[in-house]
Amino acid sequence: MKHTSKIITLISLIILGLSGCNESSKKETMLDPKLVAQGKEIFRFDTFGDEQLWTDTLQLHNVVAGAVDPVTALSVGLKVDSEVLPEGVLQTVDLTDPATTITLLKLNAVVGLQGDVQEINGKDTLVSLGTTCALCHSTVDDSVAPGIGKRLDGWANRDLNPGVILSLSPALQDQVIQDVLLSWGAGKYDAYWNQDGLNDPTVIPPAYGLKDVALATYTGEGSISYWNAYVAVTQMGAQGNFVDDRLGLNIMHDPDLVTDKLPALEAYQFSLNAPKAPAGSFDSDAATRGKVVFNNQGNCSACHSGDNFTDADTQLHYPDVIGTDPTLASRSLTGKYRTTPLAGVWQHPPYFHDGSAATLLDVVEHYNNHFALGLMPSEKDDLVQYLLSL
Repeated sequence: MKHTSKIITLISLIILGLSGCNESSKKETMLDPKLVAQGKEIFRFDTFGDEQLWTDTLQLHNVVAGAVDPVTALSVGLKVDSEVLPEGVLQTVDLTDPATTITLLKLNAVVGLQGDVQEINGKDTLVSLGTTCALCHSTVDDSVAPGIGKRLDGWANRDLNPGVILSLSPALQDQVIQDVLLSWGAGKYDAYWNQDGLNDPTVIPPAYGLKDVALATYTGEGSISYWNAYVAVTQMGAQGNFVDDRLGLNIMHDPDLVTDKLPALEAYQFSLNAPKAPAGSFDSDAATRGKVVFNNQGNCSACHSGDNFTDADTQLHYPDVIGTDPTLASRSLTGKYRTTPLAGVWQHPPYFHDGSAATLLDVVEHYNNHFALGLMPSEKDDLVQYLLSL
């Protein structure tokens, strides 16, 4: 599996920390606007040379050119940036024709994909395909149509089905591999499968609200730049360097197209604030009562502490302490889980690293039972409204 798995990877430029555990007295990270602007371009458009995987090995450019029309692309969770489309183009093209997908790639309108489209024998031809951070960690506002609209950078693309996309590769037709890929489902990816051969996908996390988060993954292996490098090199197939003796990894490329870009990429991610709850999306009176439950009867603030609702800067938690599935922790370097920051939590169900809680009420019920909190139904409902307000 380890050999085969080297050719299977995907973007999952993930970070899970939505915001770090910092007291308000902690010095705030200042962002350089120029670095943020550079990072925005990297986040949206830089493949780090991962065409060596997506084109040379997986041959997905040929799959897209021959069989992936816009309707199919949207059905597997790919998104279209409406702001770069010429006026009226969606009304004049055939959305069931793969050639239209080539046109969208030529316009740089497919979020998270970079296609090199060249005219060959009078026809637009896709000669290479690469991926960017935005594939998994951006979506659109659906303002034009489902899957078509303005970019929302940092929002997890929970419609994206990486397993189905990878399963289309001619290089991954082994039935064992197919069974794994097709088991993941939309919004999930396994960033360790090609390292340990185990199949236990996690939900794609948002990439907003990361500023001042010390540990940026579900299991707290390292900073956001650490995880950016890990995913870029070991998952996306980027031409870059990644070394971690704990994992036994020493991957080197010349030239290294990743390392020098990490500071700017981090700066842009740090600039992405968690989205505020839409007006009218929660009961404000109930949320006020729920805040009292959060800080008192529910004891949520014991872990979801500080300005960013997490104690991740100071501690991690064993699975049995919090009562969640231990599989991911057992595969990780830490053996523990990080407390998820809560800003913007209304926006990205399902919850927990494995998506096992469909709603925030399910989360509340889990902890109420696990810690024997004895919350009344009205207190649970109020607590949910408070979480929806964050």
